[in-house]
Amino acid sequence: MVTLAEVAQHAGVSASTVSYVLSGKRSISAGTRERVEQSIRELGYHPNAGARALASSRSNIIALMVPLRTDMYVPVMMEIAIAVATTARTHGYDVLLLTGEEGPDAVRRVTGSGLADAMILMDVQLDDERLPLLRGTDQPAVLIGLPADTAGLTCVDLDFTATGALCVEHLAGLGHRDVAVIGEAPAVYERHTGFAERTLDGLRARARESGVRLLHRPCEGGYGAMAATLARILDERPDTTGFVVQNESAVEPLLALLRQQGRAVPEDVSVLAICPEQVAVQASVRLTSVAIPAQEMGRHAVERLVAKLDGRGESEVVLLEPELTVRASTGPAPASP
Repeated sequence: MVTLAEVAQHAGVSASTVSYVLSGKRSISAGTRERVEQSIRELGYHPNAGARALASSRSNIIALMVPLRTDMYVPVMMEIAIAVATTARTHGYDVLLLTGEEGPDAVRRVTGSGLADAMILMDVQLDDERLPLLRGTDQPAVLIGLPADTAGLTCVDLDFTATGALCVEHLAGLGHRDVAVIGEAPAVYERHTGFAERTLDGLRARARESGVRLLHRPCEGGYGAMAATLARILDERPDTTGFVVQNESAVEPLLALLRQQGRAVPEDVSVLAICPEQVAVQASVRLTSVAIPAQEMGRHAVERLVAKLDGRGESEVVLLEPELTVRASTGPAPASP
């Protein structure tokens, strides 16, 4: 393992100069800094993490709290987590991934132990029980998600209220007047998870404005649950011609069931999904969709957290504008018989 003294000898400077270049605690001339950095690259030197933490009072670690629940679409959560990790590395930070459903206990553990310099929280609920602890600590934090009260918090999220409104606008513009929303699993709404609740708010508000009759039904996902949910929807609203799906695991079962019933997409019914781009383009019918910008969410969260760590960040809410891509699954509402 290359030592700091070996880097100093290779660069022709003192060990303290190498230390100052690494820590940034003193001004070093551009020529000397460049020579030291070149020696670091050539020798493959990596500062000892423990010593660096003692010297700087920082761990250079970001804690990412992402509870992996069975009722959530894990690939999206992990795509966000990967974006967080890769962006963090470009800023010199590693990521500690906390996947348990510990709630406030996890926040206490991180803030009380010095495990990490800062936190990013995912799976945010409207009345998230972790937030009072965050507000009571000086440790920087960013939420990927939006609680009911954002005062004093920094949050990054897709604008799910606008997403719901955009879905209704698209279907209403095609003449659909009876629209069913196939939502996440019931537990997601029971927890009052922010993204699901806000999507519903946007759907319902724009449906009222557009004269669209809206029916929302949660669904566990999978073929059996989707079959029961679809049967219930068509029993209650037999004139349904438009579907909005916010449940990735229900997409393909819904398309299969519609085929079995002889309902052509989009000639008889239109299907619009709120889902990752990959899910939309790989479905058996290429889906009109509003994409989940997982990578952008992860990147924005880290950038705002690093700004806080550098003393530049302020509390703010960053909402990413939804983008609807029209594909093969939506078309004009069929003419009434």
